[in-house]
Amino acid sequence: MMFETIIQEINEFITKPNAYRSILILIGSLLGAYLLSRLLTAGIIKLAHIVASHSDNETDEERQVRLRQIETYLSVTIAAVRATIVATVGVIMWLVISPGSTSGAAAIGASAFFIVFAGQSFGMIMRDITAGASMIIERWFNVGDYIKVEPFLDVSGVVERLTLRSTRLRNISGEVIWIHNQQIQAVHVTPRGVRTMAVDIFVRDRVEGERAIEKVINTVPTGTMMMARPLRIKYAERWDDELWRITVVGEMLPGREWLVEKYFVNAIKEIDDDKKKSERIIVHEPIARFADSVADSRFKRAVRVHKDK
Repeated sequence: MMFETIIQEINEFITKPNAYRSILILIGSLLGAYLLSRLLTAGIIKLAHIVASHSDNETDEERQVRLRQIETYLSVTIAAVRATIVATVGVIMWLVISPGSTSGAAAIGASAFFIVFAGQSFGMIMRDITAGASMIIERWFNVGDYIKVEPFLDVSGVVERLTLRSTRLRNISGEVIWIHNQQIQAVHVTPRGVRTMAVDIFVRDRVEGERAIEKVINTVPTGTMMMARPLRIKYAERWDDELWRITVVGEMLPGREWLVEKYFVNAIKEIDDDKKKSERIIVHEPIARFADSVADSRFKRAVRVHKDK
């Protein structure tokens, strides 16, 4: 008799709406949604890591860009999967907890909650999603690109993750930066993650000048976080009997331009510090400038100056 009573109470507890049953369903639903989202996203993240590994080792630039686009779409898919799971579990939980028609008080309460949510959180989320979708569709940038974000003065770094709601960057000091997509007004994308700079050095003698310049080049630190591609003498052009222009070119991480503009240029100036004026190799002060080949070709179309006849 007692056993039948217990079975009946358990059956009523499961089948009839009550506070304890609702709490258990809520906890179980949240736990199930969490485990399911972790399982699905773990597979997507693993696939994204494989794509990222292939992208980092790819030598063909066009194929590398395509792989990074795939990595970006996988990053967005993670957020979409999680949102779908939460929405689905939420609908199922609502149907289970409140079967049939709801009471008038419950309907009023649900309507009030929706109005507050839509006016605050929902509106902010939708603005983020709209901005994120626009950036992804228009391909503003991809995971792995180095970007600088407007209107902020010092927000820049490598894109580690991009979702419909937010963007995660890692800056040059190692800090992680999260940005709501609606806050991104514009981005500066650095092609290939490096900036190309050139230094024009004017010398009296080409052989002596190149020998002295090579010694200075060997003192400039190289590496991913410094000079991504070491400085090198690109070409030498004769301007006069005792005047040569030697152009040195190198690529560095954005934010490391001082390696060329300050360190290298100052080191070149110091070559003749202990020499007489008649014995000096350097004729004029070195000129440091940006030397991106793509930008050069684009500006040739924009700059239309007619030579004087």
